[in-house]
Amino acid sequence: MAEPVKTVIGFDFGSHCIGVAVGQTLTGQASPLTAVKSKDWYAIGKILLEWQPQLLVVGLPLNMLGEQQEMSKRAERFCRQLEGRFGIPTRLVDERLTTREAQQLALESRRKKSKPEIDSLAAALITESWLRDYAASE
Repeated sequence: MAEPVKTVIGFDFGSHCIGVAVGQTLTGQASPLTAVKSKDWYAIGKILLEWQPQLLVVGLPLNMLGEQQEMSKRAERFCRQLEGRFGIPTRLVDERLTTREAQQLALESRRKKSKPEIDSLAAALITESWLRDYAASE
């Protein structure tokens, strides 16, 4: 029996701004939603209420050697706070190079994108990374 379709909300954690995206296991694709100020739990709660996700994913910033850094600890804390506040299972996803890839995609779009748009695009890339791993495990 196939698992039900899951809606997944992904976060690109930053100390000032958090990119947010939504994806589904059915399509394996994610779309940028918005960006919120860090620790704006009200805005995050509104997004979760609207989309009713079954899972949350948070990008884990690692250096190129795969080692943790200061932002890694902050992202892990944010991940724990999300799960504790909203009671939705939360996973960390290696986010190496997603911001750079989002910036490259923004350049290729021939339309200047704001920092929040790039952050939400990075969140979509993080979410799609989790969705690929999910599909591969099926």
